[in-house]
Amino acid sequence: MSRIAIVGGHGKIALMLARLLVDDGHQVSSLIRKPEQSDDITGAGAAPVIVDIENASTEQIIEAFEGHDAIVFAAGAGGGNPDRTYAVDRDAAIRCVDAASATSIKRFALVSYFGASVDHGVSPDDSFYAYAEAKGDADQYLRASDLDWTIVAPSSLADGDATGTIRTKEEGAEQGTEVARADVAEVIAAVLRTPSTVGRMIEFTGGDTPIEKALGA
Repeated sequence: MSRIAIVGGHGKIALMLARLLVDDGHQVSSLIRKPEQSDDITGAGAAPVIVDIENASTEQIIEAFEGHDAIVFAAGAGGGNPDRTYAVDRDAAIRCVDAASATSIKRFALVSYFGASVDHGVSPDDSFYAYAEAKGDADQYLRASDLDWTIVAPSSLADGDATGTIRTKEEGAEQGTEVARADVAEVIAAVLRTPSTVGRMIEFTGGDTPIEKALGA
């Protein structure tokens, strides 16, 4: 059994992930901004931890991370406001990486997107630019850290039941194909129990390869 902290714990994927991890026998802490979200967290079997990740200092994040064995960064500003996008998707992610390193928590999974890179090629005139910049920078910062990192990078997200199968970039997956949020949660849970995913960016879409097999490829 491990203690796992999910940053951005009230997101759709994060709530599904919490249930999966609890079912696997782990203790889960879900970091959330609003106290009124606590019932949803406890309903998923996790423990709510109130932290405004956008404004929290590294020291406050360290306090929230103490005693955990792994971190999942699944927070996001949700687009629309470039300043908030940089504040959450880049700056808060970087502080979480620093906090994990300071507390000697080695395992860190960060949710990004298929195609994320500092060389993303998105035009500054595009509304997606701030998100692409923020994720590219956060991913790069995590790569350069001393953590046992994995970047989980799904394509466009869709609702629907989990299929338990995906297609990775190595298998020929291409951007534009959707993947169910439920399968993304399954991938994150599988990543945390698959040591061979350390040091890898897993880019994937919906597909027909069982998740465990796809991650082991």
